[in-house]
Amino acid sequence: MSMTNAQQLRVLSRIDDRGDISRIRFAPVEGGDIIGFEAGAHLDLYLPELDLWRQYSLCSDPSETGFYEIGVLKDPQSRGGSLKVHETAAEGAIFTVEGPRNHFPLDETAETTVLLGGGIGITPMIAMAKRLDALGKDFTLHYCTRSEEVTAFLDELNGCGFADRVVFHFDDKDADQKLDLTRDLPAPGAGTHLYVCGPQGFMDWVIDTAEAAGHASANVHREYFSADVDVTGDTFEVECAESGVTITVGPDDTIAKALARAGIKIEVKCEEGVCGTCLTDVLEGEIDHRDQFLTDEEREDGDVICACCSRAKGPKLVLEI
Repeated sequence: MSMTNAQQLRVLSRIDDRGDISRIRFAPVEGGDIIGFEAGAHLDLYLPELDLWRQYSLCSDPSETGFYEIGVLKDPQSRGGSLKVHETAAEGAIFTVEGPRNHFPLDETAETTVLLGGGIGITPMIAMAKRLDALGKDFTLHYCTRSEEVTAFLDELNGCGFADRVVFHFDDKDADQKLDLTRDLPAPGAGTHLYVCGPQGFMDWVIDTAEAAGHASANVHREYFSADVDVTGDTFEVECAESGVTITVGPDDTIAKALARAGIKIEVKCEEGVCGTCLTDVLEGEIDHRDQFLTDEEREDGDVICACCSRAKGPKLVLEI
């Protein structure tokens, strides 16, 4: 495991909210102010019992200096990370944390911003809404959940200073209050930016609909918490230009795992191509991108790869490692 820029944070408080979502606040063990962050940032939590890193978006106000807050969904379908956080994040517990990092930055120059959160995907949107409100910007926050009874942060959002800009959409309520992208998305424009986070199906629907309506891909910002990724494929070779090592990646293998067996370590955290930790420069070869992290433009450039999941389209890749 990596401990680059790691810090020790103590659980300051925990609220078990609706929908099996725990709202957890962290503060530095040694006291003092937290490391500052911008809206859209996340923390990497290390779970030693599982030897896993997991990423959680910050939902606290970016102007807050005393604590970080995240929301963690207790998801029985996950690989165990969220269950372990729910089990261990009692008040006073200490976690090794990296970050904050930000792969989902907010464009504060936008004229109009629409934030769309599905389920636990609301967390980065709350931080963005707080920042936009502080800046006096034009924005709307759409929050989609299965029902009001499982809607975390409901009381906070109903009582906040920008409550008139929050629109709730519940799957079990009348059709006219459900998210209607034809109705609820603004017209495309250079100064209009959309942000979406939530389950993959929800995100794909929003992104595809927005781009089909004419919103520029660069203005449709997205952050995946997880992704269904197929890492299998044909065998290929990877040459490491700096170390002089060449390895074979088999049909059920990944570049990162094959390199690790050869003694070449690429830092990996999510293993699903959503966090960007394992990005590696590509010098030669055609990439079969399987990630949800890179933009379409970055994929077209063909000079970086998420080594945890993506593969080669041809017989060989040359990496700058």
